[in-house]
Amino acid sequence: MTRAIVLAAGQGTRLRPHTDDKPKCLVELAGRPLLARQLAALKRAGIEDIVLVGGYRADRLDDWHDTVVLNAAFESTNMVHSLFCAEAAFDGGDDVLIAYSDILYEDRVLRALLDCPAELAVAVNTQWRALWEQRMDDPLSDAETLRIDHAGHIVEIGKKASDYAEIEGQYMGLIKVRADQAVRVRAAFLASGPERASMYMTDFLQGLADSGLALTAVRVDGGWLEVDTVEDLAAYEALAGRGELDRFCRLD
Repeated sequence: MTRAIVLAAGQGTRLRPHTDDKPKCLVELAGRPLLARQLAALKRAGIEDIVLVGGYRADRLDDWHDTVVLNAAFESTNMVHSLFCAEAAFDGGDDVLIAYSDILYEDRVLRALLDCPAELAVAVNTQWRALWEQRMDDPLSDAETLRIDHAGHIVEIGKKASDYAEIEGQYMGLIKVRADQAVRVRAAFLASGPERASMYMTDFLQGLADSGLALTAVRVDGGWLEVDTVEDLAAYEALAGRGELDRFCRLD
């Protein structure tokens, strides 16, 4: 079985004014909140055990899901701290799916990740550049390194890229931890010390890889969107209006 943790604590300041009165995950794309689309995708995949981690305007999440845990320090912490506000999910009883809440993905993306038997599986968009070119003038200015070895394991993730050759795909904000590795991942968080409060997820993943845990890249060709800025939202709405958004991700 698989349980899911959806990280929904952030305001998304780069999406203001859309987030002035609601968390980032409740911003609408093509007439429907991001969170509504993601919850529907999880349920289509048969995942019913879902925890939302809220922070900014967490009260707005109660209408969407029964199980919400609070990152009360959301203003001064990052993704990893939010994740382990749901620490109880890492008891080793089930696989743990970790998902950002500002993303959308096709069912095939989630299925590829769930079907991967690896210790720790990370979804990687191999067709990222075409999408980044819709989002910004200079894709390299935003993209991060992601290097995969001959065995299919991620050996570098999340650093500033200086050349496209350093990027074999982009991290999609979707991770699956196998049940028998969940306690180990939780222990790595607890051992990371005070810096864990400000740690980014890619830094945590890099640390896991450096410690010997194999991060298996689940390569997916597109079928995914990240809504991070007002420019992203405008670009996607324009594509949807022209009937072209399906080139990047088919919305349910």
